[in-house]
Amino acid sequence: MTILVTGARGHVGAAVLDELMAAGVRVRASSRAPRPGDFPRDVDVVRADLTDPTTWRDALTGVRKIFLYAHPETAAEFAAAARSAGVEHVVLLSSYTVMAPDAAANPIALRHSAAERALTDAGFARTFVRPGYFATNSLRWQSIRTDRVLRTAFPDATTAPVHERDIAAVAARALLDDAKDAAHPVLGPGPLTIRDQVSAIAEALGEPVRLQEVDVDTYRADLLTQLPEPLVDLLLRAGGSVHQLPAAVATDAVPELLGRPALTFAEWARDHADDFR
Repeated sequence: MTILVTGARGHVGAAVLDELMAAGVRVRASSRAPRPGDFPRDVDVVRADLTDPTTWRDALTGVRKIFLYAHPETAAEFAAAARSAGVEHVVLLSSYTVMAPDAAANPIALRHSAAERALTDAGFARTFVRPGYFATNSLRWQSIRTDRVLRTAFPDATTAPVHERDIAAVAARALLDDAKDAAHPVLGPGPLTIRDQVSAIAEALGEPVRLQEVDVDTYRADLLTQLPEPLVDLLLRAGGSVHQLPAAVATDAVPELLGRPALTFAEWARDHADDFR
């Protein structure tokens, strides 16, 4: 059995690749532009761009299962190609926003809902992995790396960051255990303030990191260098917070599937300390 991991150079894709290799299964890693040394030598590597159907045939040949990033513009076409190639099960990296009350007005939710719908309409055996707010979003805080300071308009805004290793572990479990036609929310422990997250990064670095409060206009201008305007406006309307869904709507799959608590932001900060050095 060969499992294709799309986006295998990304944070989540790379972690899924690690999980599957540790389990001893045959893995094929795909990337838009793979480079020598990107992956272990015993991994089959192919170029595959989810926006370019001409790159899919080599990636899909001989594959039974796929870990797939959501790309709604070509999701239906990719699903058809995968079915023709004999793929049996797709695990989609979706988002917990599809379960939120405001999903119909949320640009992130709309993209992931479209990708989920394309796989459902194609009749695939599928598993939707729906993580909350990615801890890796904090890698945008490059002023911590350059100046040991984070500038924000909302130091006490809260998020519940999810470690990419939790997302990957749930996705790998679905691929290995044939957990089909399921949806798994993957939620981080929290809520945690931005102030607390900066403190966790400082502790992981072993150096002080200053938190500087700025006005909303300054903060908005900074965010626009990193994020699309609709997402920036959505974040500002929420006062910088990204709230968890109620337990009645989304219960974390990590304890249920993995038998352990979700990894903390402090653990994530230690794992990524070098990214801030």
